[in-house]
Amino acid sequence: MKLGDTSPQHVGALIAAIRSFNCDPAPLLEQYDITDQFMANPDARISIPKLMHLGHSAIQLTGRHELGLEMGACSSLQNLGIPGLTAMAAPDLRTVMEVLARYEPLSSVNIRGQSSYHETDEGVLRFYSIAPYNNYNRFVVDSVLSIWTQFLQWLSGNSSLITCVDIEFDEPEYSACYEKYFDCPIRFSQPYNQIHIAASHLSEPLQYANPANFTFLSELCEQQLAQTQRGRSMKERVSEILANRLHGKPPSVNEVASLLSMPSWTLRRKLQEENITFQQILSETKRDLAALYLQDTELSLGELSYLLGFSSPEAFQRAFKRWTGLTPGEFRRHRLG
Repeated sequence: MKLGDTSPQHVGALIAAIRSFNCDPAPLLEQYDITDQFMANPDARISIPKLMHLGHSAIQLTGRHELGLEMGACSSLQNLGIPGLTAMAAPDLRTVMEVLARYEPLSSVNIRGQSSYHETDEGVLRFYSIAPYNNYNRFVVDSVLSIWTQFLQWLSGNSSLITCVDIEFDEPEYSACYEKYFDCPIRFSQPYNQIHIAASHLSEPLQYANPANFTFLSELCEQQLAQTQRGRSMKERVSEILANRLHGKPPSVNEVASLLSMPSWTLRRKLQEENITFQQILSETKRDLAALYLQDTELSLGELSYLLGFSSPEAFQRAFKRWTGLTPGEFRRHRLG
């Protein structure tokens, strides 16, 4: 199991943002082994932890905490990959946002979740939670919301398209910078990370709409999406669901079965056919994620215990010692040493 990965297109937006602040990204790219060959490889991926460390180093290099916001201003269509091309040919903004959410896994995968589109009396494009927030991951939320905003405004030709932006984390020290990139109310400490668009704009035709191209590209995306799911075991599917829903309290077998659109007894039978139980998968998922978080992030034991669904840091430490024979602190020092 891994925390996730993303395509080089996102690194391209980061490089452009660094240059926009009159800094040379070359030493940073060399440090993180980001080569021209890597950037040109359509199958290349950078791990989520590596991207977060790269972004944090870029903020230190430029001295600009709003670097993620600048990534949106410096982004272009290619930063969204094939889903971006598909969205460009879409008939209206509603379809664009549905496309960006549905086909996100083709360019970026994170065990913490997947973006989604919601519609009530307005259209909402939502980025999943990656709390707890720190100096390594706030820029990710900034960059995604900013890239979406720039892309939707460009497609629609409407610079006042976004009516409101919600952000989960508390108001940061660089909060005054948000107005430049969004030009709409920004609300911090909200339940979700998301951008809002008035319902009146959702069905408006777009200047680059192309029904033939949209049909062809949508079918291509569906084929690629199906390919990523083909051959996956029930254990893998259950582990994926658990991985992004452990926070605070693990989901029950009934809840996981519901998400898989099957009765709980069917899920248990399918797992029995793979010679594993739900509780074994839950324990293995927690163990694997704990090792990844300790090795690849700066999260504290309290934050880790919450993310992994433990009642307390002490309970997490006991479980980790049982799994590995080491305390979390010993494991982290050993891996980083």
